[in-house]
Amino acid sequence: MIWIPIAIGCGTAAVICFVWQQRQQQQVRKMLYSYSEHPGDELLFTPLSSIRRELKSLYEEKKKLQAELDQWYRVVEYAPFGYLRVDMDNQLILCNPKARQLLCLNRWQEGQIRLLLELVRSYELDQLIEATRKSGVAQSREWEFFPSHDAQTLTDGPNQPVHLRGTTVPLSRGDVAVFLENQEPIHILKRSQEKLLADLTHELRTPLTSMRLLAETLEQRLTGRELKWAGQILKEINRLFYLVQDWLELSHLESHPHQVLSYQTFDLVKLITEAWETLMPLAQQKQVTLQYQGPESLKMTADGDRLTQVFLNLFDNGIKYNPAGEAIIVNLMLLGADPERVTVEVIDQGIGFHPDDLPFIFERLYRGDQARTRQGNSGDLRQGSGLGLAIVQEIIAAHGGEITARNHPKYQGGCLTFTLPLQLPSEDLDA
Repeated sequence: MIWIPIAIGCGTAAVICFVWQQRQQQQVRKMLYSYSEHPGDELLFTPLSSIRRELKSLYEEKKKLQAELDQWYRVVEYAPFGYLRVDMDNQLILCNPKARQLLCLNRWQEGQIRLLLELVRSYELDQLIEATRKSGVAQSREWEFFPSHDAQTLTDGPNQPVHLRGTTVPLSRGDVAVFLENQEPIHILKRSQEKLLADLTHELRTPLTSMRLLAETLEQRLTGRELKWAGQILKEINRLFYLVQDWLELSHLESHPHQVLSYQTFDLVKLITEAWETLMPLAQQKQVTLQYQGPESLKMTADGDRLTQVFLNLFDNGIKYNPAGEAIIVNLMLLGADPERVTVEVIDQGIGFHPDDLPFIFERLYRGDQARTRQGNSGDLRQGSGLGLAIVQEIIAAHGGEITARNHPKYQGGCLTFTLPLQLPSEDLDA
């Protein structure tokens, strides 16, 4: 990306300028010291001329390096992406106009040294910077940024939340450089496309229902080859019908995430067991078993029906892609860093996800690596809509959780990990 050479150029120019100045100053001090040791030696008048030439050369070189450094700063100043830099104490020491616009930094003036937390209230940005400083490697994250109330009152109108993508680069002395990209235009386009498809699927549901009833009626009255054709027609109509149903459900989850949840207190371990028992006939066909690791019981408050839907989807995928005779592993963990949240891992022992597919696992209608698809469909007539994991992600997000996909280092298969709060958010309790 364009900001990587810019950042490297700025850093390199500054380092070269500093090192070169130190070296030249050491040479000048050494020559002056030699002159002070031999004040009566007339031969040292010649080195004085050399010193003057060195000083002049040093001055010219310094001007050249400073001009180059100023040029890089001008590039960053007018860059179409946001750039900011914080020191080891998380004080904001540099911020270009684009970053000030994206983060609504109305109270910051160039040259001010203030804590970033005083200017920008963004938990995600703070965590991104801290993770970069601890790991010493570049990090990247996308989140929805909500401007503070103070920032909104200082502008002409209310600031809308904006989707940002932040990429951090660790620097010397604990400093961290942050590059910000505005992802809002992409999300606006995505929302418009999804609305169009939601409207289309809504219009398709009624005619598909009629066609489905007609095909079922024909299937009851036909025989022989015609019966086989009617069965194939009904199968395809059902596939389209369930695709439409899933898409409408996904659109509803995304548009009204909290309205679709009905909270209750239940035992999460029991819910996992019951979800597996629902799919037991499918698992027995491949001799796939469930291997559970975690506490014997765990009380939580959430939408039990929706979480059952999550586990049914994850187990169904696991059965598809798991080799015959192998177990699907479920790990239930309460991490010490955040005892108010539960972490769940669902692991199959198949060939795993292709690395190129991992960023798109939860995209709607995304079809991944054909090798994994063939393995999952081998001897299996069930076909998914391609929306299952997208629905899972929306349900987890509606509960205030997160879900990620990776390949498990031990079992090599696909590993879907999600975290959930054990209790209702405080605002829901107040309501």
